[in-house]
Amino acid sequence: MILVPEGIFTMGSETFYPEEAPLRRVHVSAFWLDETPVTNAQFARFVQETGYLTVAEQAPDPRDYPDMDPALAVAGSLVFTMTDVPVDLHDASQWWRWVKGADWRHPTGPDSSIADLMDHPVVQVCYPDAAAYAAWAGKRLPTEAEFEFAARGTLDGADYAWGDELAPGGEHRANTWQGLFPFANTADDGWVRTSPVRAYPANPYGLYDLIGNVWEICEDWWSLPDAGRARKKPSCCVIDNPRGGFRARSVDAATPAIRTPRKVMKGGSHLCAPSYCQRYRPAARHAHTIDSPTSHIGFRCARDA
Repeated sequence: MILVPEGIFTMGSETFYPEEAPLRRVHVSAFWLDETPVTNAQFARFVQETGYLTVAEQAPDPRDYPDMDPALAVAGSLVFTMTDVPVDLHDASQWWRWVKGADWRHPTGPDSSIADLMDHPVVQVCYPDAAAYAAWAGKRLPTEAEFEFAARGTLDGADYAWGDELAPGGEHRANTWQGLFPFANTADDGWVRTSPVRAYPANPYGLYDLIGNVWEICEDWWSLPDAGRARKKPSCCVIDNPRGGFRARSVDAATPAIRTPRKVMKGGSHLCAPSYCQRYRPAARHAHTIDSPTSHIGFRCARDA
């Protein structure tokens, strides 16, 4: 783990997506953070020592999902599948496919393997899996503010973790998507799916992969930044170690039939592209239901200093 020092930074962005605003000054106490996302090798050790069974390895109970197709009541998960042609970017079902037998050992389906991916981030995990690993390791998941502060790596206010240009001088600084999503990935950065956790240089704190590769699960429940609460204090005041959201309020109001709570994810993934989901940035954030593992979600752990 790397000790991230105490500091004050400008959290959020008013340039890209509305859920990142407003800008606010935030204080974060010193904390320890895993140098990299949890790898397949590390997760395998956890499973070997505990016998833990991930969410993707368990058949969902139809009683928990009243509108569920009974045919889906088997163990499996969501796998990104590149399309052959351009598709409607508002319809994620065009590129996400539910695959029976997809899990952390078989990230793209039962015929896949992690034998050659032990130094890649573990995927096909969701919040309960990440929380179980963290508890076993004597750690916790980072807060959203901690993650963003660490991802900025002392570079406060920049669009990207390394400055204001996505690929300065044509150099890729993270594992993201090059080309037109979701049907044409030129893989100029060398990777189509995940990459080894130290494939790109560390940031000034000595941390790797806080941008791109895989989305990382945070401890905070999803909510919009509470600008109203911040305005109750003088503008000079700094928000101290924010812990975002409430479980009951984290559900998606746009899908009232689905009452599954959501956590904040940070960092973007190898599927983020200039043509879709420009969330390969410290300020970027995304909501994700706690019971939905996918082939582009992982995590890392934190600990109080």
